[in-house]
Amino acid sequence: MADEKIGAVHANDPAHAEHRGNLNHVDLNANVEARIQNPLADIPRDELLRQVDAFSDENGLEEIQPLLRKGALVAQNPTHFESIEELTEAEKVHLRFEVTHKWKHPKALYLTIIICSVGAAVQGWDQTGSNGANLSFPQEFGIGAGHDPTSPNYDRDNWIVGLVNAAPYIGSAFIGCWLSDPINFYLGRRGTIFISGVFCLLTPIGGALAQNWHELFATRILMGIGMGLKGACVPIFAAENAPAAIRGALVMTWQMWTAFGIFLGFCANLAVYDVGRIAWRLQIGSAFIPAIPLTLGIFFCPESPRWYIKKRRYLDAYKSLKRLRNSELQAARDLYYIQAQVEIETAVVGKTNYVTRFIELFTVPRVRRATLAAFTVMIGQQMCGINIIAFYSSTIFVEAGASQKNALLASFGFGLVNFVFAWPAFFTIDTFGRRSLLLFTFPQMAWTLLAAGFCFYIPEANKAHLGMIAFFIFLFAAFYSPGEGPVPFTYSAEVFPLSHREVGMGFAVATCLFWAAVLSITFPRLLQAFTPVGAFGFYAGLNVAAFCMIFLFVPETKQRTLEELDYIFAVPLRKFIKYQTSVALPWWFKRYVLMQKNSRCEPLYHFDRGVAGAQSQSELDDKEEARSN
Repeated sequence: MADEKIGAVHANDPAHAEHRGNLNHVDLNANVEARIQNPLADIPRDELLRQVDAFSDENGLEEIQPLLRKGALVAQNPTHFESIEELTEAEKVHLRFEVTHKWKHPKALYLTIIICSVGAAVQGWDQTGSNGANLSFPQEFGIGAGHDPTSPNYDRDNWIVGLVNAAPYIGSAFIGCWLSDPINFYLGRRGTIFISGVFCLLTPIGGALAQNWHELFATRILMGIGMGLKGACVPIFAAENAPAAIRGALVMTWQMWTAFGIFLGFCANLAVYDVGRIAWRLQIGSAFIPAIPLTLGIFFCPESPRWYIKKRRYLDAYKSLKRLRNSELQAARDLYYIQAQVEIETAVVGKTNYVTRFIELFTVPRVRRATLAAFTVMIGQQMCGINIIAFYSSTIFVEAGASQKNALLASFGFGLVNFVFAWPAFFTIDTFGRRSLLLFTFPQMAWTLLAAGFCFYIPEANKAHLGMIAFFIFLFAAFYSPGEGPVPFTYSAEVFPLSHREVGMGFAVATCLFWAAVLSITFPRLLQAFTPVGAFGFYAGLNVAAFCMIFLFVPETKQRTLEELDYIFAVPLRKFIKYQTSVALPWWFKRYVLMQKNSRCEPLYHFDRGVAGAQSQSELDDKEEARSN
């Protein structure tokens, strides 16, 4: 089916007619051989250069045509650039430097990541403003009976407090995330982030001025629109601008600085808790502070080159890439490589409207597998239980017998641990991998939650009661922060094809925040019905379930370009599950349980020659020798 569509697209194009069979011999809907290939790899040199010239003439790129020709040759066989005669020595130096100094990039790239990080801090601060306020705003608005089981309004007030806390996630899941696709379409990534920044700037101030819980609920719904737009767009913006080798580390700054925002929110909660009746207003209102640099700084960043390519604004894409890469040759190389793969994506899924793109999240096989993987990692963030701590840590510590001040101090400690332990992922997400981090951390989160729950059995009179509960909650946060913390937003921003990236990320973030809303609404009542021991045990069990889902449904994406992930998600789910259960799992058992160090695991994916960054020169030579034998 994919081949038929591709044939139809290029049937009347002489530049593609001769080689479309070679160019697209891997079906992006059913990659049964699990091969990852470079779309330019099999095109003869003269034909490739003719295609580059035709592309340049058609799109007004005559001024950079010589660079595009060189860039296409490098993109076709990136590990053999030394043998390309057209390249100058200075251009080869840049290409070598790219491999040996993977963190050396222009300031514009790092400015983009900094602004994205500020956006993440806004998200985190917004989430925790209500944490400390939960201890006082219910009394202010006459809904404080949730701590008194003898009150006739006990159940009602528990549900109302949960609803107010859930309001940003309701606004995100039902409005903000779904506005991301159309706003991105018309205004681009930067315009979408600017609008989200305006929402996040004004709504905390409105919440601080609320005169009843209905007004507070309404302002937090509006805050959720900004959070949804930002959560669905900022990770995409960072992923599309970052080079493949360090994309995970750069995009995961979203979660790292979300954790920092959570920490700052706890700091603000603690700083103003003792100022009287207006404490909760300051705790909620302070979240406007990080929205200021986000709103002002976003237009100093280059727009996503992939968004420009999607709009066929190739010259603008080239200008953007020049600001994000170390040389004009690298910008030209990335421009031509991206558009070549986007052309194949378009042939597979076609040009669609918003409703059709949403439906295709579940009907086009390549896209459906990405949707399932993104859904799994996103719902895992709620199943792991982190937000029962982020939303209600102060309430939990009060339930454990702490004073209001000590509960806020313990929450401050949780926020600090959450931020500090996010840093290891910065160095491991592109080496250890997204999937591996998840599979390691989920079991650790399960037993630490279970241990924290059992510590409630220690008599309150014993000093170890509160200390051990806090210890295991902090240990839980330490395992969460380098794993399920940074991976979901990083992963979901990567896995969808460019044609479905906005609506796909919108769905993924809506999934995450919808279940955050459910958790926020239900946890006060769950805590009363299950007791803290039962609630913690319940989420420990969900961690085990999430671990199994990730093992079966989530492929690894580290160090692949966004376009190469098309081939990863073209592998049928049945083939992927069979490999994990019949090859990978037995190998892991032999290697790490039976300690058979010489056991080998046959890889699922096979990299065709010419894939950017896939293999070193020696690996390619070894593979060629093996083929000859």
